[in-house]
Amino acid sequence: MNASATAASAFRFELDADGIAVVTMDMPGRSANVINAEFGEALAWTLEQIQAAKANGLKGVVLTSAKKTFLAGGDLEHLYSLTDPAEAFHMGEQLKKGLRLLETCGVPVVAAINGAALGGGLELALACHRRIAWNDRSVKIGFPEVTLGLLPGGGGVTRAVRMLGLEASAPYLMQGKQMPADAAVKAGFVDELAADHDALMAQAKAWILSKPEPSQPWDRKGYRLPGGDPRSPSILQRIPAMPALLTKETYNNYPAPEAIMAVAVEGATVDFETASRIESRYFAHLATGKVAKNMIHTFWFQLNDINKGQSRPAGIERQTTRKVGVLGAGMMGHGIAYESARAGMQVVLKDASQDAADKGKARIQAILDKQVSRGRSTPEKRQEILDRILATGNAADLAGCDLVIEAVFEDRELKARVTGEAEAVLDTTAVFASNTSTLPITGLAERSKRPSQFIGLHFFSPVDKMKLVEIIRGKQTDDKTLAKAFDFVLAIGKTPIVVNDSRGFYTSRVFSTYTNEGLALLGEGQHPRAIEMAGRQAGMPVGPLALMDEVSLKLAYDISRQTMADGDTAALRVGNHPGFKVLTAMVEQHDRKGRAYGGGFYDYPQGQEKHLWKGLGQAFPAAESLSQQEMVDRMLFAQALETVRCLDEGVLTSSADANIGSIFGWGFAPWSGGTLQFINQYGPAEFLARARQLAKRYGDRFNPPASLARLVEESATYA
Repeated sequence: MNASATAASAFRFELDADGIAVVTMDMPGRSANVINAEFGEALAWTLEQIQAAKANGLKGVVLTSAKKTFLAGGDLEHLYSLTDPAEAFHMGEQLKKGLRLLETCGVPVVAAINGAALGGGLELALACHRRIAWNDRSVKIGFPEVTLGLLPGGGGVTRAVRMLGLEASAPYLMQGKQMPADAAVKAGFVDELAADHDALMAQAKAWILSKPEPSQPWDRKGYRLPGGDPRSPSILQRIPAMPALLTKETYNNYPAPEAIMAVAVEGATVDFETASRIESRYFAHLATGKVAKNMIHTFWFQLNDINKGQSRPAGIERQTTRKVGVLGAGMMGHGIAYESARAGMQVVLKDASQDAADKGKARIQAILDKQVSRGRSTPEKRQEILDRILATGNAADLAGCDLVIEAVFEDRELKARVTGEAEAVLDTTAVFASNTSTLPITGLAERSKRPSQFIGLHFFSPVDKMKLVEIIRGKQTDDKTLAKAFDFVLAIGKTPIVVNDSRGFYTSRVFSTYTNEGLALLGEGQHPRAIEMAGRQAGMPVGPLALMDEVSLKLAYDISRQTMADGDTAALRVGNHPGFKVLTAMVEQHDRKGRAYGGGFYDYPQGQEKHLWKGLGQAFPAAESLSQQEMVDRMLFAQALETVRCLDEGVLTSSADANIGSIFGWGFAPWSGGTLQFINQYGPAEFLARARQLAKRYGDRFNPPASLARLVEESATYA
C-alpha cells in the first residue's frame, strides 16, 4: 500500500453538499488514534486534500474521530526509545509543521471532540479555529504530559499561553489537570458543548457556515497576550519569584515543570515560530532524560500491565462482586463501604452496634455532601449511593454477601471473632478478606473455616483518595479467590498489586524503613529540621518525623513490640534497628506518642502551625552534621534494598508491583519511577558500590543482597 493509500485509510476525507469536509480520524488496527509516523502521513495527506478542495469552493473542515477517544496523544513506545535529543527535536518540529499548516490553511477548521482529547489530542484541537465538545463524562481534556516527566511538545505550551495567558495557562500545563468538557469551557480550551454526536456535527457545520475568520487570534494584527506578556510590569515583578516557588514544591526533582515555565516565559517574548522552536528544544531535553524515562516506564507501561491483569491468575473468568459486607465502620471501614457503593455494589456496613454503624454511614454522607457542594456530584447521585448502603449492628444482615472485608482494629482475637460471625451466615462460595496492614494473612486464616477463600485486602488511608490496594495471598489462598479480589479492586477504580504473605507484606514493611532511617538519623544527633528536609529532597511527600507523628509513634511502638515478641526473622530487623531505640525513648521516657496523642516529634498548638518539639535537642544531643545528600541516600537506599529483599523472598513477584506499590502506597519518590526503577536509573553497579559504602558506615541494614551482585554481573536491570 502506498503512502497516500495508507493515509486515506487512517483519515477519511468526505465532502458534503454544503462544501464542508468532514475529516474522520480512524487509524486501522488501533483502539485509539495516536500521534506517530502514520498520523503524520495522514495529516499531510489531509492538508493536500484541503488545498485541492479549496479550488472547488471548500467552506471549512470538521475534524473528528471514529474512535471512543478523539486523539490519545503521542506513541509512548517510540518516545521511550528515543535517546538522541536531535531526533526528538526533529520529531516535534515535524508534528508542529503539520499543525501550523492546518491552522493557516485558509478555511475555518473545527475540532468536533467526541472523546478524550489529552496531550497531543488537545494540541491538535488547539490548532483548530474552534473547539466543540460532546458534553459527556467520557470526554476528558487536558495536558497530562508533566505526570510522565514531559511537556506538551506539539505546540501545547505555545498555544495555551497565547490563548489563556501566562498565569491562567500555568495550572493546566504544570499540574497535568484533566477536565470534563464543561470545565474545559470555563477554562477557555473549549468554545461550546454539544448534547450528542448529531448535535456535535450540526453545531460544527453551523459555525463554519456562519463564515468566521479562518485564523487564530495570535495571527491577527494587534494581538496581545491575555493578562500581559513577561515585560508587563504586573508580570515582570512576579517572574523572579516563580522559580523559587516551584523549587519549594518540587525540590528540583522534576525538570518538566521547570521546563514548562521556561518555555512559557521565553516563548511569550518572541514570535510564534520562535516560541515553537524553543518548546521543541526543551521537549527534546526532557524526552531523552532520566526522569521522563523513569516515569514513562512505571506510570505508563508498568501501570498498564498491572491494570491489564499481569498479576491476576490466568484461566479464571472475570468475577462480578454484587454485595459487599464491611466489618467495622471506622476510618477504614466507611471508606471501603463508600468506594464499593460508589462503584454500584450493594453494601452492608456492619459494626458492633447500630449506633456505630450509623456513624460510619454518616461519614460517607459527609463525603458525598462535600462533592455535591463543590459541584462534583448531584443530590440524586448522592442518594443513589446512600441507598445502596445498609448500616447495621446485626451479623445476620451479611447473608448474601459474596465478599466480606473486615476493617477492625489490629487485634488477632477481634479479627478472629468477626471472621467467625460473618462466616456463620455467608454462602460457601463467599470470599473473606482482611484489611490488615501488618498481621500475616496465613495466621489470620487459621481461624477461618475456609482458609482457601481467605485473603488480604490492604487499603490505604484515606480510602476515597488513595489509589492502591495491596492484595495479600496467604499460603492456602486459592487462585479463584485471588482473581475475585483482583477483579473487585479494579471494579472500585483502584490499582491492585499482588504480594505473598509475610509480616508487613510489602508496603508496610518497606515504608517503615523510611521512617526508621529518619529516627536513626535523629538518634545519631542530626538536626531534626535537616532530617525532614532530606526526606522532602529525596522526593518523599512528607518528612519521616512528621510522617511518624501522623502514623502514631504509639502504634509503631506497639507493632514493633508485637513483632519482637513473635520472634521471627522480622523481629531481628526491628530489634537491631537503631531507630527502635529512638521510638522507645519517645514513647516510654518522654510520653510523646504522636499527633493523635497531643504531640510527638512535633507540637500541635491549637489554631497555629505545628512546630518541632523543643525537647528534641535535649533528648537527642547534636553531633557532627552529615551532608544532605548522605541523608537522602540513606532514606532512598534503605527502601530500595528492602524491596530487593522482598523480591528475593518471594513477597514480591514483579517489578511492576514493586514500583507502583511504592509510589501509590506510601509516596516513594515518583521522579525515580519506584523503588526498583530507582536502582535501574542509579545504575545497578553504582548502586551496589554505594550500598556497600553505606553498610560499612552505618550497619548491616545497608548490606546489598547477593541477588543484586548477580544482577550486576549479568549486566541486567529490574525489568
